[in-house]
Amino acid sequence: MIKLCLADNHPVVHYGMKSYFSDNPQISFVGVVNNLDSLLDILGKKTVDAAVIDLELEGLTSISSVKSLVKEFPETKIIIFTNLAEQIYAPNALKAGVSAYVHKSAKMEELENAIKKVNEGEVVFSDTVKKNLALLNKGKKSERLYRKLSSREIEVLRYLSEGKKNKEIAKLLDLNEKTISTYKLRLLTKLHVTNLVDLVNKAKTLDIV
Repeated sequence: MIKLCLADNHPVVHYGMKSYFSDNPQISFVGVVNNLDSLLDILGKKTVDAAVIDLELEGLTSISSVKSLVKEFPETKIIIFTNLAEQIYAPNALKAGVSAYVHKSAKMEELENAIKKVNEGEVVFSDTVKKNLALLNKGKKSERLYRKLSSREIEVLRYLSEGKKNKEIAKLLDLNEKTISTYKLRLLTKLHVTNLVDLVNKAKTLDIV
């Protein structure tokens, strides 16, 4: 029996997943939570074979947080299940040590298969991500732009696109405000724009938001 924990902000996802797996003889839930603190509590107290986590989970502010989960709970396989663009976020999530990345547009059967495969030691991600990882320096110019960005730069760009100020982003990522300003300047340079409005528009074309 695979002991599963779901960490997602949305009650409808909780209900849908519990309903889907209710009669599954191979998978059982040991926890369903809606924030990072509750997830840490479950992982610290119970045996969890796999944790299905949304990258937009309350309290989960960066890929660095995911990396910390992987390091702190090595016996638990981390499966990312999110609406955030796969081509942008999956490569950095995989580098952080997650065992699978499944987009929420996928069928539930795909998530079920991913849970079973990671439990057997496999790493699961789509052919699209495999292609992006293999062709880092190829493709159209617009497709190459996001590959120039570090995981931290992507996170800062995401928060800027959501309308957050430098001070708010610094607090979320536990960095100082000057560092955020530096990241912002790097983003302007790397994405070949000169102001915040154009930067946000560029983020939209790259599916970062």
